[in-house]
Amino acid sequence: MNTRSLGFRLVAWYAGVLTVVFMLLGLLTVLFLRHYLEANLLDIQARRASQIGATLVAHATRANETWLGAQVETLYSPEANDRFIRITHADGALVYASGTPHDARFDPADVPPPAGGAGVRKLEIPGGALLIAARTADGADGTRYLIEVGTSAAASEATLAHVLMLLAIGLPITVAITVAGGFVLVRRALAPVERMGLKAEAISQHNLSERLPVVHSGDQLERLSVSLNHMIERLEQAIHSSKQFVADASHELRTPLTVMRGELEALAQDARLHGETREALGSVLEEVDRLSEIVEGLFALSRLDAGEAHSEWVRFDLAELVGSTAAQMSLLAEDKQVSLTCMVATPAFVTGDRARLKQVVVNLLDNAIKYTPPGGQVSLSVRREGATAVFEVSDSGCGIPAEALPHVFERFFRVDGSRSRERGGAGLGLSIVKSICTAHGAAVEVSSVAGAGSTFRVRHPLATDVDGEVP
Repeated sequence: MNTRSLGFRLVAWYAGVLTVVFMLLGLLTVLFLRHYLEANLLDIQARRASQIGATLVAHATRANETWLGAQVETLYSPEANDRFIRITHADGALVYASGTPHDARFDPADVPPPAGGAGVRKLEIPGGALLIAARTADGADGTRYLIEVGTSAAASEATLAHVLMLLAIGLPITVAITVAGGFVLVRRALAPVERMGLKAEAISQHNLSERLPVVHSGDQLERLSVSLNHMIERLEQAIHSSKQFVADASHELRTPLTVMRGELEALAQDARLHGETREALGSVLEEVDRLSEIVEGLFALSRLDAGEAHSEWVRFDLAELVGSTAAQMSLLAEDKQVSLTCMVATPAFVTGDRARLKQVVVNLLDNAIKYTPPGGQVSLSVRREGATAVFEVSDSGCGIPAEALPHVFERFFRVDGSRSRERGGAGLGLSIVKSICTAHGAAVEVSSVAGAGSTFRVRHPLATDVDGEVP
């Protein structure tokens, strides 16, 4: 899981806020419920105390206080009903006190007299909390009595405990379900962005005519997709103009360079020229040839960029193509005193432009021979790896420095400019290889150690039969 992703942060923030909100709601619910239950119990005790005062105490006198206690026992049965009832004179003299309740949750002897007379209170005593309401009433002879009626808070505490248990179980489940729903919503909200990203990854200079999917949401996301499509359109126009310029320029330069080469070659044949002049003409001819090579390379690249490589696709054996090309270039290796070996015993059928893929083999093999010193070795091989044909060219030449490896397929890049210039390199050969491979859906890679040689590796998808299977 990517903890730095926008989706994760949105869900984490959403889950955190919901958890805090639900916890606050749960806390407020518990506090409100506690207050409600206690207030309700106190109200019941207060009404019961008022009822005792109105129905019993109002008829009592000092002479029949024993009758008052008996009536309370008969009518209210405090011990059996787990209640606390106490009646005292205004001066604190005890008239009646209930006994220990049936559930033995509290001891009436532990209950102190009220400090302020009539009122309600919550008293913490051994065995739990006691909710007591006190009311005053006058007897038949004018005697002032204080009536206290109370009950244990155990029932309300049990209800609160049950509610807390439900919240403890329900809150995580609710948060989990809500977060899961939020995750789904975030995924759905970010799905258009994911589709735009995948489409943007698939767009290259070869398919700039394609556009990103537009999200019709009427918000910033829709404006972003439209703006990106406008940017791609401008890039397409700019790259098309650049490619057209390169194609037109390279095409127009071919004829003047051909004429220049012919004129210089004819002039070099003049017997009246001095030796120094002839050498100068030879140097100019070399530069014209190098310039012609650059123009041809640019022309080839412009045609590849325009999709020309897709026009002549056929099914053929890459191993046979590599073998025949190696045989044709064996004389070049012999002239350089380089040992050339070719291992292409296994057929590897691919689909593509045979001439362009031969150009890949020629360019890679020519580079390997060119930069391998006399007595060195160059080897070619073709093998199958799953659904891929792998073509390798290895040499024991001077190698490529590690800092130059990421740039070898860039146009006009040369590891050693002066050395490449002496050997006729223009820095376009590997760029052409890269463009041809890209047009064929193949991948080209290089591994090298300076001073120990290089290996260029082309991975080309194998051709499939009519059933879509690799034969």
